[in-house]
Amino acid sequence: MVTFYGVAHYFEERPEAEGRPGSVTLVLPDLHLRLATDSGVFSPGRIDQGTRVLLETVPPPPAEGDLLDLGCGYGPIALTMASRAPGATVWAVDVNRRSLELCARNAQTAALDKVRPVHADEVPPQIRFGAIWSNPAIRIGKTALHEMLAHWLARLTPDGAAYLVVQKHLGSDSLQHWLNDQGWPTTRLASRSSYRVLRAGARPDV
Repeated sequence: MVTFYGVAHYFEERPEAEGRPGSVTLVLPDLHLRLATDSGVFSPGRIDQGTRVLLETVPPPPAEGDLLDLGCGYGPIALTMASRAPGATVWAVDVNRRSLELCARNAQTAALDKVRPVHADEVPPQIRFGAIWSNPAIRIGKTALHEMLAHWLARLTPDGAAYLVVQKHLGSDSLQHWLNDQGWPTTRLASRSSYRVLRAGARPDV
C-alpha cells in the first residue's frame, strides 16, 4: 500500500513537535465529549469545522460490523461513530502515532471500548467496512490522496458507503468527479460553510 508518510506536520508517523497537552470539547445534539489533544496532531486547539459539518450531517452508521474513521487524529469522528453504533467495532486509523495514543486515551475515558486505534498498516486485510467516515488529509497532495482513498474505499462492503468532508476551495468538486470516474458512485450529501460532504458507494465490481 502506498501511504502518506514523510509529509511534514501531522502527517508524520512520529511528530517532532514538543508536546503541549491540551483538550477540546465536542458538543453535538447527541453527544458531549472532552478530548485530550497535543501538538503535532490535526487541529489540536478546536474541533475542525469540517469535522463538525460531517458529524452533524451524516446518517447513523450501521449498528453492527466494522466501521472506519480514516485519519482519526485524536478521535472525534471515531468516538462519535462508536457512541452512535455501540454494537459496532470502530477502526480508528492514522499514521501519526501521537494521534493514535490520544485517540486510545480518549476512547478509554469515554468508556467506548470498541474503538480500535491502529496504524494504517495494522488493519487486518480481511476486514470490510459498512461505513467509512473521514475528514481526509487533502493537503498530502492529489496523488497520495487518491491512492489512500482507492485503498480504503475498495474495502467497503457491497452495501457500505463512505462519507467524506472536503472544503470546496480544496477540490471537493474535482474529488467527486474523480470518485465517480473510478467507479465509486458519489453524490453530494450536504453543503455548509464552504464544506461539501460527499457520499461514495461501493464499486459494483468489488
